[in-house]
Amino acid sequence: MAEFGKTRLWLIKYRGDLTQQQVANKAGISRSYYAELESGNKNPGVETAKKLGGVLMFDWTIFFNVPS
Repeated sequence: MAEFGKTRLWLIKYRGDLTQQQVANKAGISRSYYAELESGNKNPGVETAKKLGGVLMFDWTIFFNVPS
C-alpha cells in the first residue's frame, strides 16, 4: 500500500474510526508506541505486529514486507 514519507497510511486506513488510544489498549501497548509505529518512526516486533494484526484484522506480516 502507498506510504507518504515514512508514514504508514495503510495502518491509519485499517484503524478506521478507532482512536490511537483504542487500538493501543486493545493491542496491549502504549498509545505513544502505537503512534511511533503509525508514523513509521519505529518498527514492531513480531508479537506486537501479530497483536495489531488481530486487533485491526490484517495480515501482520505486512509490517515486514519490503517494497520492490
